[in-house]
Amino acid sequence: MNAEVKTRLMRRMRRSSVLLAVLLTSASWAVTPENEPTQAPVPGPIPLPPGTSSKGLSRWFNPATAPFIPVPEIDVDPNSGTTLGVIPTWLHANENHEIDRIIAPDVLHNPYFGYGIHGRIFGFPSEDEQWSVVAGIKERVEREFDAEYQRGRLRQGRWSFNASLIFDRDGTPRFFGIGNKSPAINETNYTKSQEQIMIQAGLNLTHAWQLLYTARLQVVEVLPGTLAKIATLESRFGRILGVGTNKQFVNRLSLVYDTRDDQTVPSRGLQLVAYGGLSSRNGLVNESMYSEVGADGRVFWPIARDTIVAGHVSIRYLPTSHGVPFWALSSIGGGSTLIGGPQPLRGFGSGRFYDRDSFSASVELRRKVLSFDATSTVVDVELTPFLDVGRVFGRTSTNPLSNLHHVFGVGFRGIARPFVVGYVDLGYGSEGVAAFTGLNYPF
Repeated sequence: MNAEVKTRLMRRMRRSSVLLAVLLTSASWAVTPENEPTQAPVPGPIPLPPGTSSKGLSRWFNPATAPFIPVPEIDVDPNSGTTLGVIPTWLHANENHEIDRIIAPDVLHNPYFGYGIHGRIFGFPSEDEQWSVVAGIKERVEREFDAEYQRGRLRQGRWSFNASLIFDRDGTPRFFGIGNKSPAINETNYTKSQEQIMIQAGLNLTHAWQLLYTARLQVVEVLPGTLAKIATLESRFGRILGVGTNKQFVNRLSLVYDTRDDQTVPSRGLQLVAYGGLSSRNGLVNESMYSEVGADGRVFWPIARDTIVAGHVSIRYLPTSHGVPFWALSSIGGGSTLIGGPQPLRGFGSGRFYDRDSFSASVELRRKVLSFDATSTVVDVELTPFLDVGRVFGRTSTNPLSNLHHVFGVGFRGIARPFVVGYVDLGYGSEGVAAFTGLNYPF
């Protein structure tokens, strides 16, 4: 359940890059080498560096005395361009020196959509419970609101629940056509406006086994694109299925086996998910838009001190389909994964390839290279080379391992245990280099 919830909004990368920037810029001056034992921070104010004081401008350069942390915002994305801004950030830690609340508004500028502001509050009351509220607006086109609540993350009780409410108007999506060989020269832009309500209920059969039900209602409106020098979708592809307003109601049942040692920062264990579902236009099974079956697997294997091999594989089929909007098809491209949805291919933008079925696989070597003290907690930094492969296809008989797209790259991760992970991934594929940032691991 949690992996799906955490990554479902991968297009909102600016929200995620905020937390990585916060982690890296809130460091104190003392850096702990990777082989030196890290001691828990001592309660009380962080000592000032020699020659500084808690008054005047100097107090802004110490997290213990600054009224907030002025974090520079630099976000690069293959679809949305380069966003620049500043994020005045307040971090609050509990008595165990774990971050339990982050308040991070911002003021920014994007070359496509002008100036904008966001308000963000992330709450981590416990390892079993989390919540967040994000809202933002820009001068042109883009608006967003996202509220989410999770309870029962540790599966210590009989039930686990998650609920989310989303409104999002996004001007950056691209569409290149249908198929695994859709050419880059066919690039088009459209504006996607959606409203979404999702509820998940998990019956915890044991600590490892869970039966999960997902209900998701989406109303999606595909409008003409607004980006200069990029053709709009309808001008090149006409009114294909999915243009205009479409409603989708998804009912999905999943069987989950999960032995990971941690939901947010796993170091060992396995997660396997097998699922099947129906999508309809009005919630009635007899008006099915498509049926789906698929599987998702993640493995975490420690091979040395501070070194983990992480692997992910996903496959999705639509056995039946009746007028499926293009945005509801299987897709690969972008920086993170969604169980039963888009899959990563970190050398291409989000939604680069669409078709009925998809296959994706990734492997990462996660190596901790240093730790430092930051605002009453300790931050670990990982260096992560990775490999992604994947493809989409339209026939069930197609060999999913043939004609794969390949991406090689390296990632950087900032980790404030037990709740916060931010990442920056740089990938190289057949169309060049792409950069992604995100909240939580890509998988």
